[in-house]
Amino acid sequence: MSQSKETISRTMSRIHSKDTSIELKLRKSLWHEGFRYRKNYKMLPGSPDIALTKYKIAIFCDSEFFHGKDWEVLKPRLEAGNNPDYWVKKIGRNRERDIEVDKKLIALGWTVIHFWGKDILKRTDECITVIKETIWDMELEPYTYEKDEDL
Repeated sequence: MSQSKETISRTMSRIHSKDTSIELKLRKSLWHEGFRYRKNYKMLPGSPDIALTKYKIAIFCDSEFFHGKDWEVLKPRLEAGNNPDYWVKKIGRNRERDIEVDKKLIALGWTVIHFWGKDILKRTDECITVIKETIWDMELEPYTYEKDEDL
């Protein structure tokens, strides 16, 4: 079933880059767990959707379509669809930009976490667990180095 250009345009105009449903759900859960954060933190490359500045953790809430989940499957579908040159180029560039931003953040000493939108919506508790375990690992790390020095 093909949609009209007007319908597609109206749908696309309602897609926002900030305060998406997946971001809101994850932020609400983080707040409920007692975490305080910055949203769309412009002081960092890529303006992470959520920045836990206390722990130097940058969190990105990625939609499956715009960030190219299962790219090997999605790309041929886009190539067979409407306006394939635009979509393959756009999503391919998004994927490249994600990698570039991750490298910049890591170079600044930040830990980067990406969650897919469906994982946030269906398994929010697992996403929170990943964040908590990341913090736990970071807190254990200095202790590990101190013990190694004693050897």
